[in-house]
Amino acid sequence: MPPRALTSARSAAAPDRPIRLLIVDDSAVARAVFTRMVGERPEFQLAGTVPSARAALSFLARERVDIIILDIEMPGQDGLSAMPALIAASRGARVLIVSSSAEQGAAASIRAMTLGAADTLAKPGAGAFGGRFAEVLAEKLVRIGHAPDADAGDSRPQEPMPQLRLRAMNEGRVSCVAIGASTGGLHALSDLLRALPPAFGAPILITQHLPPSFMSIFATQVQEMSGRPTSVARAGMPLARGRILIAPGEGHLSVEMTGGMPRVRITAERVESGCLPSVDPMLASVAEAFGATAVGIVLSGMGRDGLRGAERMAHAGSDVFVQDRASSVVWGMPGSVAQAGLASAMLPPFQIADLLARRERLAA
Repeated sequence: MPPRALTSARSAAAPDRPIRLLIVDDSAVARAVFTRMVGERPEFQLAGTVPSARAALSFLARERVDIIILDIEMPGQDGLSAMPALIAASRGARVLIVSSSAEQGAAASIRAMTLGAADTLAKPGAGAFGGRFAEVLAEKLVRIGHAPDADAGDSRPQEPMPQLRLRAMNEGRVSCVAIGASTGGLHALSDLLRALPPAFGAPILITQHLPPSFMSIFATQVQEMSGRPTSVARAGMPLARGRILIAPGEGHLSVEMTGGMPRVRITAERVESGCLPSVDPMLASVAEAFGATAVGIVLSGMGRDGLRGAERMAHAGSDVFVQDRASSVVWGMPGSVAQAGLASAMLPPFQIADLLARRERLAA
């Protein structure tokens, strides 16, 4: 089981300094190719290359890095099982999985992001490392290395957190939970859902920023980690107690009341955040359908998706819980909600689960 929460505060790599990289790959050829690729770009600084997870842990005990480029299939400890320890040893460096096992939609990719990877990239076959692959690798490294609030090993002191105002929290049984997440959200979801007791029965909706090809595997992963029936949402499906519905990759998941029963509505309109699926339509529709008995949750993610939906939830009297900064891979989405004064609680994911469970017990 992945650790419940990362404890390091996170700060972005300064745009005016190179992104420090550690390459962890048992292939000498791959290490040499990646070294050449990053060496040709002024945005990057190669901190080191190592052939195993064990060597990486030893390196990270001495050096700070911004991003770890990590292979999955290695002798000794594989990349996935080593990832939580690598993140902890690096004091929160971002992880980019580059592996032949990380094809788009592959179970290994979903598992990697559940464990805390910022992104994944399929390693090409021999002789195909150049061209488009090099461009995509550089783009991903720059994006996750300069992501707001992603720990980049910046030695400068972090700006103090401003005092945030929390809204009063509701009491009573929760009728519906709507969870939004992006980068780092799979790890946070795992922490939250594993900590949620089976007795908590409210239907759960999840909008996670992932490509459409990932969604069926993602739903399987969510079912395994939660112990609850889980499926990708389809238009017209009823919301049922004890069940989890996942937004499809090609549409927004929202709720509409039909004959007094809440059912799934799938739309694809453009939204302010530009995301598809977007958290905003889900939160807004849940607020309209359930009012003060609904709970919205915004977990780790870049950008501000979920802010407009949280505004609608607050207006309807719904609670909005956000992931705290220390446990977030990226505090963009939850931070925007918290700083707007819309959150009723700001906690690590497993404590959000405890809060939901307590509401259920008190209402029994």
